[in-house]
Amino acid sequence: MNNEQLKLENQLCFRLYSAARLTMGAYHPYLDPLGITYPQYLVLLVLWEQDKQPVCDIGKRLMLDTNTMTPLLQRMEKAGLITRTRGKKDTRQRIVSLTEKGKALYEQAQNIPENMRKAVMMPEGELEEIPQMIPLLDKLIEELKKLNN
Repeated sequence: MNNEQLKLENQLCFRLYSAARLTMGAYHPYLDPLGITYPQYLVLLVLWEQDKQPVCDIGKRLMLDTNTMTPLLQRMEKAGLITRTRGKKDTRQRIVSLTEKGKALYEQAQNIPENMRKAVMMPEGELEEIPQMIPLLDKLIEELKKLNN
C-alpha cells in the first residue's frame, strides 16, 4: 500500500480542513470577549452588511442548511443579538434583524480582521498573496457545491 495519491500529505482536502479548523480557533481570542462564536460572527457579518434578512438568504450566503441555521439563530436570539419575526408578505418566512446589542458589536468587532492579519505574522509579500487566493477558492467552492446538490 504505497499509492502516492492516498498519502495524507498529498490531500488538498486535509489542508483545507486543517486551515478551516485552525482559522476558527484563531478567532477565539477576539470573539470570546464579545461573547460570540465563530458561526455567530459569520451571521453578524451578513447582517452588518444588510440588516433584516430572511433566514434562507442568510443560510445561502453562509452555505448552511436550515437545520443548522435554526439552533444557531435561536442561541443568538436568546443572547439578545437578533430578533426573528414573521415575514409580512409570507408569514412562513422568518426575518432576522439585529438588536441594539447586535448592532453595538459592530463597533467592537472593527479590529478583528486587522488583528487576525497581525496574528498570522506572515512576511508582507506572502500576506499579499492571500487575497489572490480568494478567486481560486471561490471557484473550488462553486465546484464542490455542485457535487453536494
